[in-house]
Amino acid sequence: MEAAAHITPLAALKPDLYQRAWASVPHPTLPLLATTHANQVTVFSLTTLSKHSVLAGGHTRSVRAVTWQPAQPATRLRLVTGSFDASAGLWTWDAESAGLEREVTTAGAGVEEDDDDKDWEFNLVLEGHEHEVKGVAFNPSGQYLATCSRDKSVWIWEDVGGAGGEDDEWETVAVLSEHDGDVKAVAWCPDVAGRSSKARYSADVLASASYDNTVRIWREDVDGEWICVAVLEGHDGTVWGLQWEPSTTKGDNKFPRLMTWSADATVRIWTLREEEDEEDQGEDVSGGSRLFRSGLGGIPNTMRRSMREEWECTAVLPRVHTRAVYSATWSADTGLVASAGSDGLIVVYAEDGDGDADVKMASPSPQPETAAAAIESSAENGAEERRGAWRVLGKVDNAHGPYEVNHITWCKRFDAGAERKGEEEMLVTTGDDGVIRPWQVRISS
Repeated sequence: MEAAAHITPLAALKPDLYQRAWASVPHPTLPLLATTHANQVTVFSLTTLSKHSVLAGGHTRSVRAVTWQPAQPATRLRLVTGSFDASAGLWTWDAESAGLEREVTTAGAGVEEDDDDKDWEFNLVLEGHEHEVKGVAFNPSGQYLATCSRDKSVWIWEDVGGAGGEDDEWETVAVLSEHDGDVKAVAWCPDVAGRSSKARYSADVLASASYDNTVRIWREDVDGEWICVAVLEGHDGTVWGLQWEPSTTKGDNKFPRLMTWSADATVRIWTLREEEDEEDQGEDVSGGSRLFRSGLGGIPNTMRRSMREEWECTAVLPRVHTRAVYSATWSADTGLVASAGSDGLIVVYAEDGDGDADVKMASPSPQPETAAAAIESSAENGAEERRGAWRVLGKVDNAHGPYEVNHITWCKRFDAGAERKGEEEMLVTTGDDGVIRPWQVRISS
């Protein structure tokens, strides 16, 4: 019998936001979750499952995106928000006097309403976009920030004050304007173990997803100019988001891969095709610029051939969603993928060979009767749900009742109910109902 995922709801984070919430982003190491809604961000403690603090007063319109800056000192938190007021905001939580770890793990239900934003300082506004900022992302070192907008552009900013430094000074490095539609999301390639297997592939590579139905890959050339090195075409609707494969621990040497999801109700996996003609590539390095093949439509003809990358769609995950997929998440621990969207579904997928892996999740157990009506495992649908190298492990209907699910993410558990705090994973979904809902995932065979 094949492995199946049993997905059961845990108690929702408190308090409910009582308004549409857009995304919830976990801190990379600390038990914190930042949720965007209205013109502010609520930070939840994953230890107490309740409100930790609020970032308010920095933006005049809806905050749609948030990202934590990596490589911070132990006494400081810093994040960036992207707003429909056409700006990005830099916020800092300075906890030197009290100790950050204690504040993170003990803050929650006892926070007074009048004081819950006192420790967040709105340091800097990054301006330049003409319209709404829809996505923000830091590169692995925290030195570069990418923002994207309805104005069809991607901006790259550099922290010239130094990540974690005392000076908040940022400079514009590049403005990328080759998309033909709103740019919905940006993502930097992670710095993961195993990257050296393809040494020419740098961690400072950026991908962007657009309403023009495409994804573009951007890299810095030898002259310090950021250029588009690939256009990924295949989706039949807006590409709502993207994520790089976060880990290469399975030893399959498929890195780098990129996952995208779209209004066409599909989730796709893209793989970099290795250059076969090394001699030809070497000639280009010494011989200067060449035109690109017409099959990579939209790439500037001034780009050096030596920088060109060819990507191919190597998998379309089994089609379960009936409407737009708004969000998907790829686990670095297990390799499992989960998606959610306009149809209210949560779907969990496994790549062939991964379903029986030793995953750091809740131990297998019988499915609770109270959640049985909401869960359908892949066993009910049989082999017809198989597509390519991926299969459906389980799904949840109406995850937020009649409301759309705007975001889904894998997240470490730190609460009292966790079997292995800081190791065990759960899913967290964010919906139009303003509820931030954790889900326990149990894998059984």
